[in-house]
Amino acid sequence: MNISAVVIGAGQAGLSAAYHLQRLGIDFVVLDANDAPGGAWQHRWDSLTMHDVHGVANLPGRAVPEFDLQARANVEVPAYFSAYEREFDLPVRRPVRVHRVREAGDTDELLVETSAGTWRTRAVVNATGTWDQPFVPSYPGAADFRGRQFHAVDYPGPEAFAGQRVVVVGGGASAVQSSANSRRLPT
Repeated sequence: MNISAVVIGAGQAGLSAAYHLQRLGIDFVVLDANDAPGGAWQHRWDSLTMHDVHGVANLPGRAVPEFDLQARANVEVPAYFSAYEREFDLPVRRPVRVHRVREAGDTDELLVETSAGTWRTRAVVNATGTWDQPFVPSYPGAADFRGRQFHAVDYPGPEAFAGQRVVVVGGGASAVQSSANSRRLPT
């Protein structure tokens, strides 16, 4: 399949890139590994509400809707992304997993090898994010710790920690959200 550009990932960055490619009249496709719209948001824990989210940036051409602050973020944000895909009729194909991107060899084009075939293109936008390949840092004493340790990707929700002492390592959005969420539990 020949196409001018391939966008890998249909989260916020991928949808933003798709909007601008479409606006510029460039022939493109968005390949997303998820079964449904919503990027990493659809995988967040059920107890994460829109109140706990630091904010969702506008996608180009469409403002973020007024969210019910008590609504689940893993429902509301994917609904926003889904409506955006429909409104701008973006060519998102899913579930399509990208296995490899390599030079075509005979031209300056690239080959994007996927679970749905190979795409030949002149440009690739990598908008995959970090949810599927989380970085777990190494820190002194981690191997000796007898408690549970996991990345935010595997966070089971605050109920799993009721009555326990918890240490959150990191200061990113997921760390702050899980910390805020855990503070609401009875001790």
